[in-house]
Amino acid sequence: MSYFLYRFVPRPDFPTTMTEAEAAVMHEHVAYWQDLADKGTAVVFGPVADPVGFWGVAVVEAETPDQVQAIRAGDPVVVAGLGPVDVHPMPDAILRRS
Repeated sequence: MSYFLYRFVPRPDFPTTMTEAEAAVMHEHVAYWQDLADKGTAVVFGPVADPVGFWGVAVVEAETPDQVQAIRAGDPVVVAGLGPVDVHPMPDAILRRS
C-alpha cells in the first residue's frame, strides 16, 4: 500500500467569499471525502488554517497512482474547477503504531 498527499488550493479568501454554488460544491466535496474516510481510503482530510490562505489536504492510501488520480478526477472541486489539486506520492511515509 502507498500513501499520497492530496492538496486542494482555492483562492486565499475562499471561505469568506465563496458563492452559493461554490458552497454547494464544497458540501459535495466534504461528503465525497467523508465517504473515502469511511472506506479507509482517506487517512485524514480537512482544511488547513494557513495565515496566507486556507487550503485543504488529505492523505490517501492507495495501491497505485492511477487510483489516486481517479479519486482526484471524481472530486467535486475538480469537476467544478474550483482550484488546483496536486497529488504527491509519499514514498517513505511513517505511520503511527496501533
